[in-house]
Amino acid sequence: MKILVANLGSTSLKYRLFDCSGEEEKLLARGGFERVCDYSKAINSCLEELLSAGHISGEKDLAAVGFKPVIARGVTGCVQMNEEVLSAMEAYCKMAPAHNPPYITGVRLFAKRMPTTPMVGLFETSFYQWAPEAAVRYAVPQEWHDEGVRRWGFHGASHKFIAERTAELLGRADVAERARMLYVNKGASPVEKPDLRVVSCHLGGSSSLSAILNGVAICNSLGMSPQSGLPQNNRVGDLDSFAIPFMMRQKGLSLEEIEPALCEEAGLKGLSCGYNDMREIAEQATLGDKNAQLAIDVLVWQARHWLGACILQMNGVDAIAFTAGIAENNPLLRAAICRNLENLGIKLDAQKNSADTSSGEAEISAADSAVKIFVIPTNEELVIAREVKRFLLN
Repeated sequence: MKILVANLGSTSLKYRLFDCSGEEEKLLARGGFERVCDYSKAINSCLEELLSAGHISGEKDLAAVGFKPVIARGVTGCVQMNEEVLSAMEAYCKMAPAHNPPYITGVRLFAKRMPTTPMVGLFETSFYQWAPEAAVRYAVPQEWHDEGVRRWGFHGASHKFIAERTAELLGRADVAERARMLYVNKGASPVEKPDLRVVSCHLGGSSSLSAILNGVAICNSLGMSPQSGLPQNNRVGDLDSFAIPFMMRQKGLSLEEIEPALCEEAGLKGLSCGYNDMREIAEQATLGDKNAQLAIDVLVWQARHWLGACILQMNGVDAIAFTAGIAENNPLLRAAICRNLENLGIKLDAQKNSADTSSGEAEISAADSAVKIFVIPTNEELVIAREVKRFLLN
């Protein structure tokens, strides 16, 4: 059983091909295309690469194409990406303008090219289905909540992988299995010692923190949309709701002008006055750029804010995992987030933290740290392949 996982961006297509025939999924191929203007050509090129490399003899070798769509009205979990689901995604395009449109386009083009191959999506909101109601409700009128104004949470595939992997690293096979089978058992499988507390810090082009209790997410820093939570590369993050009508009145701005300002010119880009890549921001900060340093400081402040919130809700923490591009490759950021937390049992080993962690997993906590601290490269595609396989078999 071969499953192609396609990750669709606004101008990119990245793919991984898995052989899911055995108990363990095997990665057969990976690749991608940047600056995509024509998704049809990118999809054709993807399939041609797999054919020419001999990974598939034809499109019929693919049991399914898997996706990680962000959000849809009234839909979550692992589902077949039919027109009903795509229409539900279209209803929320304004909520996820950088994510939903390319996914809708890409899924339709894949389906057109391979009409007999199942298109299956694992929604990013899926991991938060069992969060307490108090954790997902905004204090808005009921009719607003009924329309979808609530905390959804995102980066679900990444945080789910961290839930599984941290449990394995801590020797808790029971919790790892619970996290792995979460969507099958609906988060209800028993755990012999139900007290494993993990904070997953996904810091990349977009960022979020999740509190994971016994393999199940109980909260996420992202809220109703991917524009919330920590400052993202060029998206605002958390913002007082009255800032929008205030600026509309103050500057005579229209909603059409406000939306791109919050989605394209805000976040780290807005704070640093033009840079939306952490590598550039860090470089400018070392050169004395105060705005660049401010962008880093705000990201650290917000990450620590949510780290504290997650720890408090779980009455402590056993492990902290740093994952995604920024967290995996920036030891100074990790050190800043963990600074002066010894009274909470959180202590980095400076030498381990400053070592090159780009090649894989690493434990970076000090020997006398009560809390284990890890760098773990995420594997969202593997999570998707597993769930698509289960969907096909059930």
